[in-house]
Amino acid sequence: MSNENQNGASEADISFMKRALTLAEKGRGHTSPNPMVGAVVVKDGKIVGEGYHQAFGQAHAEVNALNAAGDDALGATLYVTLEPCNHTGKTGPCTERIYEAGISRVVIAVKDPNPLVNGSGINFLRSKGISVVENVLDDKSRALNRGYFKHIRTGKPYILLKLAQTLDGRIATSTCHSKWVTGEDSRVMSHKLRAQFDAIMVGIGTVLADDPHLTVRKTKGFSPKRIVLDSQLRVPLDANVLADESPNKTIIVTTNLASKEKITRIVERGSIVLVLDADDRGWAPQSVLWKKLGELGIASVMVEGGSTVHTECLKSGNADEIVIFFAPKLLGSGVDAIGDLGIRNINSAIELEGLKIKRLKSDFMISAFFKKASGEV
Repeated sequence: MSNENQNGASEADISFMKRALTLAEKGRGHTSPNPMVGAVVVKDGKIVGEGYHQAFGQAHAEVNALNAAGDDALGATLYVTLEPCNHTGKTGPCTERIYEAGISRVVIAVKDPNPLVNGSGINFLRSKGISVVENVLDDKSRALNRGYFKHIRTGKPYILLKLAQTLDGRIATSTCHSKWVTGEDSRVMSHKLRAQFDAIMVGIGTVLADDPHLTVRKTKGFSPKRIVLDSQLRVPLDANVLADESPNKTIIVTTNLASKEKITRIVERGSIVLVLDADDRGWAPQSVLWKKLGELGIASVMVEGGSTVHTECLKSGNADEIVIFFAPKLLGSGVDAIGDLGIRNINSAIELEGLKIKRLKSDFMISAFFKKASGEV
């Protein structure tokens, strides 16, 4: 077996990059709209410093690793899961810090697609005589930051659909009773997912039926923003998403058909009202919605329902990933998890890939990615 692969990376390089990717994962739920990044400083075959990007606005992974390494960084190799930045944003350029620390070699998992970086960090390092190896476990780094890559390249957030349903595909009974379809273990897992996204989205039907808080409670983590699709602005002013301790985390998406007076009252409570021109159904068009949310800096959204919202996301082709919690229950009739998608030929079915199945205590969870056309993000 060869000690090096095509891009000049050794087995040791791959091993240290795996460690950097593990570190990067620690930032999940805290760094957006920045990516998760991990870094490791190695000298004479031993790790002398490591770090990760812990939260948006704080020091980048490379700086934390170099600080941990101290004088041992001189002549060492730096492993980093994303190309170091070469511009001043919330922090200074990491490339200059790497050069000043005396690093002699940098191994990078993947180039940063951000136009402010996108090769300039690599070019700077090479111009300073630093050896650079690229594309080491690049597929794993892209997978780690799917949301970041999509947001940067398209301006739209990464979208995950989350459903909780019976084995026969119902999310509620025929009387709309839905608490609880799945067990406690599924709800805990759902809250862990919430903590990984910038925002949670539901339709007004869910708010009217359940009055949810849409916060992270059953696990550690920050509560994301809350997005409610409400074309006619039917949300009660005393709804939890407007009246609890964090109204400033709520975005109500409505249309130009909504009451201007009610818009004012909601804004006065500290929430954001995003007004879009209604489509021919009187709804906020998804073709505009996702772009607007991206412009607000929202890089990832978990869509929690209900059925109409999930159906529209699927019909529009905007969704990237799906997670379904199945309870071992049958209802026979009730509210469908997904409505009519207009598919009349099996060859037109929406295809999934990367399917995973996880057994929970009382339920099981299926996750998969929506198969995209070649070249599509």
